[in-house]
Amino acid sequence: MTATAMPFTGDTMTNTDQSSAVRRAKARAGSQVSVPAVGNPAVVGARPTRQRKAVAATLGTLDDFRSAQEIHALLRNRREDVGLSTVYRTLQALADAGEIDVLRRPDGESVYRRCSTGHHHHLVCRGCGFTVEIEGPTVESWASRTAQSHGFAEIEHTLEIFGTCATCANPR
Repeated sequence: MTATAMPFTGDTMTNTDQSSAVRRAKARAGSQVSVPAVGNPAVVGARPTRQRKAVAATLGTLDDFRSAQEIHALLRNRREDVGLSTVYRTLQALADAGEIDVLRRPDGESVYRRCSTGHHHHLVCRGCGFTVEIEGPTVESWASRTAQSHGFAEIEHTLEIFGTCATCANPR
């Protein structure tokens, strides 16, 4: 994580807009591609520009969640001429298409990460942002049973677990 990154200090939420979440789930269900289709206008805007490709490529090099400003700083350090507004628009388009995951920090800032295409949850270090994708079959069963017992259908859920990684817990 860069020096400008804020540590995670509490609970956060993923994007809970249902229509956006449904689009992401449908996109993931139909896609086995781990790299964004930067040439697909529906994914990153009207045209697969050099700037949009640079944002998508940078996401592919990150292991943790990063803010748009942090991604913009990485691009500037690599001497990529990409405006901050282009970074925000590209990240939003990729999130809407289900190509990247979004978490919301306690301060309200959204952070982004390229993840696997299957349904998963995250274990996130509050200190450095290190993230591990995890599956939770027990959670999936509980969510289904709970929804069914209350007459709900077509459910979806998010679960993010925050803690301190071994490196941050035992600094040397």
